[in-house]
Amino acid sequence: MDAAPSAGPARKARVSYFYDPDVGQFYYGQGHPMKPHRVRMAHSLVLHYGLHGKLDGYYTPTRATAEDLAAFHSQDYVDFLRTVNPDNMSRYTRELRDFNMYEDCPVFDGLYQYCQIAAGGSLGAAVKLNYQTSDIAINWAGGLHHAKRAEASGFCYVNDIVLAILELLKYHQRVLYLDIDVHHGDGVEEAFLTTDRVMTVSFHKFGNNYFPGTGDLGNMGHGQGRGYSLNVPLRDGITDETYHSLFQPVMAKLMEVYRPEAIVLQCGTDSLAGDRLGVFNLSSKGHAACVEFMKSFGLPLMLLGGGGYKIINVARCWAAETGLAVGADMAEQLPPNEYYDYYGPVGYTLTVQPKAGLDNWNTPPYLDILRNRILQRLSELQGAPGVAFHERAPDGMDLDDIQDVNMAAPGASPQRIWDGELDPEDDPTAAAAEGGRRRADASFRDPRTTKPLSPSMLRPPSASQLAGGSGRGGGGGDPAAPAESAQDTEGTGEGARAGNRSPGWPFGDWI
Repeated sequence: MDAAPSAGPARKARVSYFYDPDVGQFYYGQGHPMKPHRVRMAHSLVLHYGLHGKLDGYYTPTRATAEDLAAFHSQDYVDFLRTVNPDNMSRYTRELRDFNMYEDCPVFDGLYQYCQIAAGGSLGAAVKLNYQTSDIAINWAGGLHHAKRAEASGFCYVNDIVLAILELLKYHQRVLYLDIDVHHGDGVEEAFLTTDRVMTVSFHKFGNNYFPGTGDLGNMGHGQGRGYSLNVPLRDGITDETYHSLFQPVMAKLMEVYRPEAIVLQCGTDSLAGDRLGVFNLSSKGHAACVEFMKSFGLPLMLLGGGGYKIINVARCWAAETGLAVGADMAEQLPPNEYYDYYGPVGYTLTVQPKAGLDNWNTPPYLDILRNRILQRLSELQGAPGVAFHERAPDGMDLDDIQDVNMAAPGASPQRIWDGELDPEDDPTAAAAEGGRRRADASFRDPRTTKPLSPSMLRPPSASQLAGGSGRGGGGGDPAAPAESAQDTEGTGEGARAGNRSPGWPFGDWI
């Protein structure tokens, strides 16, 4: 997995890291696969490996306001997020249906605050990159790529990625969005389907009704954005070697042709081996190699979280990728930490290993055809698009709004992502008692995550401010060839569905 030649100077990257200690307390409900507590576990490893000492900045994000969220989301949807809670949700039957807030996306206590934290970290990361005070900005609480303009989807309520990209576009002509989650990054692709200023790229499982059901090779964008949505549909069991036989040539060619000025990388870890909802067989080293490859281009880089439903794998992977960002050597043996016992089943080691004996349905003929089609399509792009002179929109957040942490004491979708029958990872008996169905829970504090917080997590942020500016295979048809659907035609398929949900271009003329 050779790295690409760096386009920037050979110096240590300046890395900003955003973390809100409250994020680990939110709780989707009994048995739900999404556990925000995983972000706290990743943060614990970051601290105990000493990575915080190598950061250029460690920040508590300013929580996004309703006005911030309305830069992409509809006002009525934002207002509903602010209003609904487990005590009053019975009064909002129609709205819950309209906004798809049931089943995959339940109402839980603290929901709006959770959305504010996720979005605030990604907006803060964009500001750091815009002001050129960081080379890499990290927000593992972000990466919620399924949320639509007026609809929750796939455990995601607000699309922090779209909000961050909108902020980056105020200072950068072209932004590359890259998604290595096992699920298609449909919400981000849909948001930028008709513009050439954002290139969306998603490597994901496609076929056999796998959520969200979009992301065919034929999904290419529409109008001015035609050709600037790139999907790489993969099959079950893909390994590090086969993944990078596609990833590296595709991304190298894309960087050459599109020439982005900033990169947003969604690092969903449900593409790792052993994930509870994923079907790939990547190791954490193979996953991190994607981060390393994109880092090597020397462009402003935002690293975001995403999917990941085996929490000990999520925590280890994101900690390792934080270490990669700061250039740290990390011991394979995990350091003692408040969640140390959780890692006993994996031998207290850092690396997530692939599963032995798992079939890889991505055959060499399939990969060859897919690679050739994608490279041919990229070669047909008419160079890097430019932007006519225009007045820059005001910043969504000021640099001085970002609080630093004292470094001496750091503190209605047609498909569903989850069938509701999955046992909780750490409490199977409780799930069995509930018949495998999650229950509504009045408290957002997970009763099973009672490990004590480290003192560093309990300290408040410093008041000082910054100085300075499920089935196998690929979905039927020819077993060797990726399908090209009718979605390859403008006005059909995904674009038409997107238009039904989000008519018009909601971002104004400045894009």
